Amino acid sequence: MLDTEPDLSDRLFSDFDFSNGAIAAVSGGSDSTALLFLLKQHLDRTLPAARLLAVTIDHDLRPGSAAEAQAVARLCAGHGIAHRTLVWSGRKPSTGLPAAAREARYRLLAEAAEAEGIRLILTGHTADDQAETVLMRQARDEGASEDDTHDGRGLAGMAPATLYDWRTWIARPLLGTRRAALREMLKRRGIGWAEDPTNVDQRFERPRLRMSLAGGDGEARAEQAIAKAGQAAAEREELGRRAAALIGAVASSPAPGLIRLDRAFADGEDSEAAVYALRILLATVGGVSFLVDEARCRTLFERLRSGALCATLSRTVVDARRIGIFLHREARDLPAVQAEDQAVWDGRRRITLSDRSDGLVIAPAGSAAASRYAPEGDVPASVLRRALAAEPALWRGGERLDFAGGGVTPPAAAIIPVVSPFARFLPSFDLKPAAAVAALIGAPPLLPLPCRGHDRDGAWAKA
Repeated sequence: MLDTEPDLSDRLFSDFDFSNGAIAAVSGGSDSTALLFLLKQHLDRTLPAARLLAVTIDHDLRPGSAAEAQAVARLCAGHGIAHRTLVWSGRKPSTGLPAAAREARYRLLAEAAEAEGIRLILTGHTADDQAETVLMRQARDEGASEDDTHDGRGLAGMAPATLYDWRTWIARPLLGTRRAALREMLKRRGIGWAEDPTNVDQRFERPRLRMSLAGGDGEARAEQAIAKAGQAAAEREELGRRAAALIGAVASSPAPGLIRLDRAFADGEDSEAAVYALRILLATVGGVSFLVDEARCRTLFERLRSGALCATLSRTVVDARRIGIFLHREARDLPAVQAEDQAVWDGRRRITLSDRSDGLVIAPAGSAAASRYAPEGDVPASVLRRALAAEPALWRGGERLDFAGGGVTPPAAAIIPVVSPFARFLPSFDLKPAAAVAALIGAPPLLPLPCRGHDRDGAWAKA
């Protein structure tokens, strides 16, 4: 059941861990303004020493955006809330503007959180936003051809929380709350809000859908979409749980960049979990930020059931033999780039540099270096060496250094695996398979969830 009571602070926030503070993303609209005041009410009552920082992102897309940010700053100052405005500067894309603005918004919010040493960002997305998101994704799925990558995962809508860049949680505590209840609460408290004109700009998909929901059967459609999101989220989490268990049972990593699956992987009864696990593993090994197309992956899986094969999908070589199924990066389009701190090389490895990094290049180790390694266990020598040849190494002046920096003390760089499809955005729906793959490849463990759990309607609840 969706919340309709205006005073929701205890119900919304009682299970959150605010000991390290929180950032509230506040645009000045009704939803984010309500979030801010409900959150402040909760913290004042339960944890008055907790840090609360309101951050407004000025996308610099409209003449009035700076004035709206200033209005939020004045509102916060009047209630003793720390506030900061960050501007999305530079040229804006001519196409895909909403997606680019969203990416910039999360990046700037995460940078603000990093600067403050805070790991939790709260946004004001509501049940109404969730309904719109699900209906838009449903329309895209219905219009997709069989060759498109739509697989229904998006019908779960927005996750209650998303791990951004593997280090900052973005939580959406209002997903179970309707916008009308929030506005009623603000009116009773005498708190105003701004109306963003882009929310009614019919050039964009979301405002057009919002307009269609304003009358007629709009309310019924919204309720149905919210219910659909809850069901899809439950199904997605359950599939992820089974895929994670399968990865833990049959997958190993004999060497960096190489994953081995037992032959039992292709012979099990739960083909749905196996295909989902394979999609995640292929994307991780190949260093791509999106899951492999489900139909193509299912075709590959059926071929794996038939016996030996060697194929390439999503930049990943799949070498199926009697002794196991081996996955490694194909030796094509491997980059050689100047080393930059915190850059992600080939979508697969995060580079962390020390102070002594001048002139370093990150490039493949190459076949000559890989040929020095002798295989262990039942890994074929040719498979091992192809996998290692595609792994990154440090180079300076045309000379390859080892992974410890070629004798440089301290090491010139650390090269850390990443779970590619979830490295930027990891929805809480997908925590279990992401954690299983992270453990498999030696990626850093997941940052713990900022609260105890969430229910199927997207609202936070006690675990």
